[in-house]
Amino acid sequence: MANFVKWLGAGLGFTLGGPIGSILGFAVGSFIDGFSKEDLELAKTYGRTSANVQSGDFEVSLLLLSSVVIKADGNVNERELLFVREHFKRMYGEERANNAFKLFKVFMKNNQISTPQICTQIRQNLTHASRLQLIHFLFGIANADGAVLEVEVNAIKTIAGYLYVNPHDFESIKAMFYNSTDSAYRILEIDKSADNNEVKLAYRKMAKKYHPDKLQHLGDEHIKGAEEKFKQVSIAYEKIQKERGI
Repeated sequence: MANFVKWLGAGLGFTLGGPIGSILGFAVGSFIDGFSKEDLELAKTYGRTSANVQSGDFEVSLLLLSSVVIKADGNVNERELLFVREHFKRMYGEERANNAFKLFKVFMKNNQISTPQICTQIRQNLTHASRLQLIHFLFGIANADGAVLEVEVNAIKTIAGYLYVNPHDFESIKAMFYNSTDSAYRILEIDKSADNNEVKLAYRKMAKKYHPDKLQHLGDEHIKGAEEKFKQVSIAYEKIQKERGI
């Protein structure tokens, strides 16, 4: 239990207040055996060690929004659950992933989660780059079973709107999970009619927007996820170059 308390509190700044804090309090108080009010207070103490948004804040936000997307089609898919678990294991290691999944299973059972309120709190505390990374991960979950369903796209689009992720950025990230002829152009946020100079400028703009350095404040584990997005931008640019012979 002590390890779980440390995990919950480590780096959890804004997540222990507001609507997310209420959900966490309900989760640990109602579903996790042996977790007392004293444990929660101890977690808050760990959370006060830094005023900066850290990995733990992003982590809990990710778990909450993942539960919303997985439940969007009314069918809890085991492959989607496995995707979340394995992703956390790759990023954080076995022990931390196990702790995270304790909360995640509770979030999956909770049908009272207010997406607008959660997203408002996330939006006010996470950087734009961090919010883009959240959207990228949510599409990864939706695609874990081999297909991104329309109802899942709509759920992520709604979340993106609450997070103030603009439609161009949303469509760019979405295109990374579709193998269509115009996906490369959508990733770079341009039309097929764009000239070669516009293509080059778009690539530079997107490479800067999705550069992994923008997530350094969240720790090395999240830079890996950002590198996946950054790689997709490079691949998209290479496809257009090959298509146009430039």
